[in-house]
Amino acid sequence: MNKRVLAAAAVTGSVLLTAACGGGASTPKPTGQGALAGICPATVVIQTDWYATPERAAAYQLVGPNGTVDVKKGAYSGPLGDTGVNVEVRLGGPFLGGQPVPAQMYQDNSITLGLVPTDEQVRAKAKFPLTGVFASLEKNPQIVMWDPASYTVNSWKDVAATNAPILYSEGKIYMDYLVADGDVKKEQLDASYDGTPSRFVAEHGRVMQQGYVSNEPYRWEHDVKGWQKPTGHLLVADAGYESYPHAWSIRSGELDKLRPCLQKLVPMLQQAEIDYVTNPEPTNQALLRIAQTIPDGPPISAAGNTSSVAVQLKEKIVGNGPDATLGNFDPDRVARAIAQVTPLLKARGQQVPDNLAPTDLVTNEFIDPAKGLKQQG
Repeated sequence: MNKRVLAAAAVTGSVLLTAACGGGASTPKPTGQGALAGICPATVVIQTDWYATPERAAAYQLVGPNGTVDVKKGAYSGPLGDTGVNVEVRLGGPFLGGQPVPAQMYQDNSITLGLVPTDEQVRAKAKFPLTGVFASLEKNPQIVMWDPASYTVNSWKDVAATNAPILYSEGKIYMDYLVADGDVKKEQLDASYDGTPSRFVAEHGRVMQQGYVSNEPYRWEHDVKGWQKPTGHLLVADAGYESYPHAWSIRSGELDKLRPCLQKLVPMLQQAEIDYVTNPEPTNQALLRIAQTIPDGPPISAAGNTSSVAVQLKEKIVGNGPDATLGNFDPDRVARAIAQVTPLLKARGQQVPDNLAPTDLVTNEFIDPAKGLKQQG
């Protein structure tokens, strides 16, 4: 067996998260001893919102490269180092049966944490209240992309001027924001995006589409047959959209019960993101193995994973907040995000509680302010 060791410092500095690289027929049971044993659930279940990708890699970093893939369940699991508990990372998308993460969390009480953007927290607050305890991504990687040979775009105002159809997935609140902000015309919207490059290629780049800056531009240029040339893009965050893309959230009513666990676990989540972008290769190999084992997900390549991490750092998708800390929430930013999306959701006829405050959605109680990326360009 090829053994490489992945180690990540935990909250106290005395606990190491370690995992040997290789295969495994079954997930080891928790030891019952360690920093989290008897404090956290025996298995900390993390529900993600999509397939296993570099943008969600902090969850898989917790397990390490020797985790077990469950094809039927759509999960990746293993011990959280020597903490005495296991981690089970569940894939989202089709594995949720069409349900948003907040609804799934209230249907399945075994889920400890779910990855939920701020705008979705606002949308879910009335029925499925959640509290974010960690923000793994500082900036939203969502983009609108186009063919530079078909359209000349230098700013968001240029997008509206093109009159180009924009393919996106139905229900994306940021698209309502772009229309309200004047960056996109309502008649440009085309909610038929199926997650593939097929229409973009078939129409020779005469449509625009949604994507992640850390995924689609590289894939389109290097891997998509019939295209394989550069694209242009603009980040939705640069249009002023304030939502955090991945708030790791608990059910709000369980805050008191989980407090002792979160005090120790959340700094480990911070460290997992830091360790991933510092040394991504072991977990990137795990992401590849998951993609090769669980069918029908987005194409993932070793080179694409490497590029994704570089782009996430360059664009500050992963990065410290306005201070020197990674993973904390800026309350003023959360307040602005609430103000942005509330009228958009109400216009859709969705119920949003009045006078929502940042403290209704997030807390920095468990964040270790000393944990952050050391070099920020």
